[in-house]
Amino acid sequence: MVKLAAKCIVAGDSTVGKTALVQMFCNDGAHFQKNYTLTVGVELLVKTVPIPGTNDSVELFLFDSAGKELFSEILDKLWEQPNALCLVYDVTNEQSFNNSAKWLEKLRIQTSGIHTPGVLVGNKIDLSDRRVVERKQAQQWAEANGLEYCEISVKEMENFEAPFHIVANSFHQLYKEKIEIFHSLV
Repeated sequence: MVKLAAKCIVAGDSTVGKTALVQMFCNDGAHFQKNYTLTVGVELLVKTVPIPGTNDSVELFLFDSAGKELFSEILDKLWEQPNALCLVYDVTNEQSFNNSAKWLEKLRIQTSGIHTPGVLVGNKIDLSDRRVVERKQAQQWAEANGLEYCEISVKEMENFEAPFHIVANSFHQLYKEKIEIFHSLV
């Protein structure tokens, strides 16, 4: 049984649903924030994710980050050396999707060129009549940038655990690959 710990940065523009997503996940779907409150700096939440088919788990230290540029200096310090990335955008807000490139660039600076598992998350799919970012477009962008992709609706509790299971499984897989390399050298 292996218990890994991973620092996962959750980033994206303001009002895309980062805080609601993290809180829903950490509270097993028991808490959806109906009123918007601005995240100042970073809020840290922790949740252990079991890895299917093993006795292993990954303890995710989720750094829920402010989406306002105002807090970028604080974020630079708190984002140092992440092990996983979760980029969130709002499918009804094209600018939030376009800004994913900016958020990814900021995060990649912190990883010092080391491969870091990550996922692009399209939130608010319950608002299908207002959707402006198509799934295929976002999926292609994620793939081109080495990220997994998933769509969710935190409000409707649809698929909200998926992003964190994706990063936990990817992080665990990376660990297994490093162990195999180590064993091949010994």
